[in-house]
Amino acid sequence: MGSDEAERPERMPELRIGVSEVRRRPGNRQHVDRQVQIGELAITTASVPPPGEAHLDVVMESLSDGVTVTGVVRVPWQGACRRCLEPTSGVVETEVAEVFKDRPDEGETHGIESDSVDLGPAVHDAAVLALPLAPLCREDCPGPDPDAFPVITASEDAEPPADPRWAALAELRFDSDPSESLE
Repeated sequence: MGSDEAERPERMPELRIGVSEVRRRPGNRQHVDRQVQIGELAITTASVPPPGEAHLDVVMESLSDGVTVTGVVRVPWQGACRRCLEPTSGVVETEVAEVFKDRPDEGETHGIESDSVDLGPAVHDAAVLALPLAPLCREDCPGPDPDAFPVITASEDAEPPADPRWAALAELRFDSDPSESLE
């Protein structure tokens, strides 16, 4: 195990795919369609359910000095609806587009190591960014059940309830005329 592997965060699983066959000639293509482990990811109220699998459907294409990987990742998610708070789930689909080169450009492309590319970080990042920030069970979700959570409105004649934080001040009594207290 190399030092890079030992320092790899748990949430970014390694996803190595061999590229020696596709690199035999520039322009060659190879289709990759498989279930991959991405770990249990979460953002706000949405998360990837255990066992943390996603579906990877990409095409690798050979370049003169590398490989491009383009396609989609489908990620199942679960969470609480932002309106009614009931459990909801779904599948998000997001695009992946990465370039891998023999001599990578810092911050722009990734390296090819031992005739394989590691799609783990790209798939992880795409999955996290695709999870819904505020999930809805359905577009027309009305929110909480009105019978279970009735809306109480004060009538115009009624005085609004006192804020309990001010209750101690209601107990204070002051003399109305300072000259009366001197007598």
